[in-house]
Amino acid sequence: MGQQYSHLSAEERGAIMVLIAQGASGRQIAQTLGRAQSTIARELRRNGFRSHSGPPLRGRPRFDPGYDATRAGRRAQRLRRRARVRRKLRRDTVLWRRVRYWLERCWSPQQIADKLRDLYPDRPWLRVSHETIYTAIYAMPRGELRRQVTRLLRQGRKSGRRTRQGSDARGHLPDLPNIRLRPPAAHERLMPGHWEGDLIVGAHNRSAIGVLVCRRTLYVKLVKLADATAHTVLEAFSSAFEGVPESLKKTLTYDQGKEMASHRQLSERTGLAIYFADPHSPWQRGTCENTNGLLRQYFPKGTDLSVHSAQRLKEVAWEMNNRPRRSLGRRSPVEVLYEELKNPRAQGDALGH
Repeated sequence: MGQQYSHLSAEERGAIMVLIAQGASGRQIAQTLGRAQSTIARELRRNGFRSHSGPPLRGRPRFDPGYDATRAGRRAQRLRRRARVRRKLRRDTVLWRRVRYWLERCWSPQQIADKLRDLYPDRPWLRVSHETIYTAIYAMPRGELRRQVTRLLRQGRKSGRRTRQGSDARGHLPDLPNIRLRPPAAHERLMPGHWEGDLIVGAHNRSAIGVLVCRRTLYVKLVKLADATAHTVLEAFSSAFEGVPESLKKTLTYDQGKEMASHRQLSERTGLAIYFADPHSPWQRGTCENTNGLLRQYFPKGTDLSVHSAQRLKEVAWEMNNRPRRSLGRRSPVEVLYEELKNPRAQGDALGH
């Protein structure tokens, strides 16, 4: 159990005044009173005393004389009686209920703060910063309620990412169209229809979910997979693109996993030009890597992903696609996609799940 803090007593303040008059240093005062040196330094600083920058002169105390224990005690009492400012984000407020509602939908505190700023530009009492949201969560007493709320936050790593050792267990494919051959429009994210793809893998690599993300709009499609074989991925990805307008099927960038061994057949079926990132270069598919991290809120590592139905994947994709994103100017992928589809460059109707 940690140490409990107690305020300085009147007797201790009197001792400080006497020791200062005798020329004692802050460290010596702390040792005499059995207090932390920072406590003594703070007491003297709050009451207007600063140590001399140079070495103490003979006969001159290290702190300016004149510390008044009575005056310091009255100041402490006055501040103790002053009403504390009530926390803005309390659990009994409407504001907290709104924050909790969005947390339960896997919004980040930053996204919630941005949304509140947009909804209530003239009502500051209905807005909080993302720092305030984090503070309110971690200030909760330890217990089940705090665990429930902290589980809603995106998982943070206490240490750096582990470096992957050895080769990818899925293997690699030879002679693939390299990402450097991808058209500049795909790289610049100027138009929708350029996608990135990947698998998120479950416990012991025995289950997987297909992930397809539009680089321009961040619109995500989740694909139910019976396994991670090339044939299954071919059939599932082909089906996923069936309802997509031709104008939104331009390119697909993938890694070099063996599940894409049938990439030529997939290209023929969908009309997508498929390109492959360099080995061990996840930054070349940064949009999909970031999306995978967000999806781990719903599908934690080390769990069996086969238990999630196709309907559940549609529900998660719907939440992801309606979540505001800072990189989209706090708009959601659905909003950006709708705007792009209204643009003469794009044709067809909206993507459906």
